[in-house]
Amino acid sequence: MNSIPVGFWTAFIGLGGGIVLGLAVRIGDFCTLAALESAYYGKNQRRIRMWGVTLAVAIFGTFLLAQFGPLNISDSFYHSIRWNPVASIVGGLMFGFGMAYAGNCGFTALARIGGGDLRALVVVIVMAIFSFATLGGPLAEIRDFLFHENASTGEQGFAHLISSATSLPVLAVASLISAGFLVWALLNKDLRNAPQSIFWAALVGLSVVSAWWGTSFVADATLGSVDVQSHSFTAPLGRTLIYIMTSTAGGINFSVGSVVGVVVGGTIGSLIRGHFRWEACDDPQELRRQMFGAALMGIGGVIALGCTIGQGVSAFSTLSYSAPVTLGSIAVGGIFGLRQLVAGFQPD
Repeated sequence: MNSIPVGFWTAFIGLGGGIVLGLAVRIGDFCTLAALESAYYGKNQRRIRMWGVTLAVAIFGTFLLAQFGPLNISDSFYHSIRWNPVASIVGGLMFGFGMAYAGNCGFTALARIGGGDLRALVVVIVMAIFSFATLGGPLAEIRDFLFHENASTGEQGFAHLISSATSLPVLAVASLISAGFLVWALLNKDLRNAPQSIFWAALVGLSVVSAWWGTSFVADATLGSVDVQSHSFTAPLGRTLIYIMTSTAGGINFSVGSVVGVVVGGTIGSLIRGHFRWEACDDPQELRRQMFGAALMGIGGVIALGCTIGQGVSAFSTLSYSAPVTLGSIAVGGIFGLRQLVAGFQPD
């Protein structure tokens, strides 16, 4: 710990979890937009039910860490910033609609870069630019005026709320919620018959738990010199882009390791499956659509304080108030965007 800079320790933690996430996309077919599309249009819920396994593992593991390990849930910014329901809904809808137009979210785009998809590279760069423009650039004042962030005291989560109302231990409440997600997932016959999907969905949840554990351990060992965090892919894309260009934006840290890890994992996974090939946009219209979607994701993800992974798994693992509202809004925005692209808003 004394011989290696603290930022490198957290970057290694992010790198390891990011590689697993990238492999989950390329080998385990873990993709939010594809899950929505197959459930809504294909009437096949296997991929959407994978989220039940992911959330079950992430929630149970996170609250085990909070009970017996180094994690203090109130240290995460999902609980330290007062929840703004309007920001969750507006940001989630923007992100979901942009996700449909871009063809994938930022997390999946990183993994697809590892498979040689140059369209995904454009999506990531545009998303990174607009996320930082919204976070601290020319759009920051508008964001702050419309969705001002205030500090919160204590946990803002369902587990603690239910525990206070019922006197049940927080871990018991989280375990019951976790079990509910797992049962919901395994009620689907297609998923039960796909052990590989269950395996990779569980690893996605474990990667989030490992990030909570690792950053909490380093924060504790260094007297709070680093943030306690887990994987997210909106503002971290901007931080990584600036670091690559200037070695600033916080220097080498968890976010940089996480982003690079997903690309590395995506590359390994695509080579294992023999799917690596260079791809580009078919025409300017496709490129314009994807850039527009990426810009919406960058703005919406910052407003909502996270993306499909940041809010959908990392925040959800702490059972924060914002997580289900944001994830639900992303799903609604994604379906709305898909309807425009596929059905042209025609009635069913």
